Amino acid sequence: MSEFAAERPVNAVRLWSGGLATAVVAALVVLVGTLFFRGALGIPVLAPEEAGYLGDAGTAAYAFMAGVAALAATALMHLLLVAAPRARAFFVWIIGLITAIAVVTPFTQGVEGASPTATAVINLITGVAIAVLVNSVARTAVVRGGRPAREKPVLHQEGILPEVREPRREPTEPRGEPRGL
Repeated sequence: MSEFAAERPVNAVRLWSGGLATAVVAALVVLVGTLFFRGALGIPVLAPEEAGYLGDAGTAAYAFMAGVAALAATALMHLLLVAAPRARAFFVWIIGLITAIAVVTPFTQGVEGASPTATAVINLITGVAIAVLVNSVARTAVVRGGRPAREKPVLHQEGILPEVREPRREPTEPRGEPRGL
C-alpha cells in the first residue's frame, strides 16, 4: 500500500454507488438534451430528421457511452484518491480537458447547421454533470478517522442538539449557589 493510500482510505461502496448514479444521470442528460433539441427546437441531433424526437439507435448508443464515461470517471477518481496527492484537483483538470475535447469534436466533423452546436451543448452539460457529481461523491468517500469525511452526527449537524458542557447539578441544589457552603 502506498503512503497516500495509508493516509486516505476510500469507502469504495460509497464512491462506486455514486458513480453508478452519475452514469444514470449522464445517460439521462443525453436523452433529455436530444429530446429538447430534436423535439422542441427541431434540430436534427445524432440522427436524420425523419428519426423522430428521440432519434434512432445512435441516440441510445450515445446515452450508453455517456454512462460508460461516468463509470470511467469514477474509476479515474478511485485511482487518484488512492495514489495521487490532491486527487480531486487533478480529477477536475482531467475531466475538464476531456469535456473540452468532447465540446470541440462536433465542429471538426464537417457537418453544417445547428447540429454540431447542439451536440456540443449536450457534451458540455454531460461533462459538467459527471465532473461535479463524481467530485462531490469523492469528497464524502474519503475516510478520515474511522468515518467518511465531512460526516457529522445528524442531530448536531442540523443544530438540534448543541454541545453544551455544564457541570451536572443535583436536583435539590439551587442554581447559582456554590456547593459546600
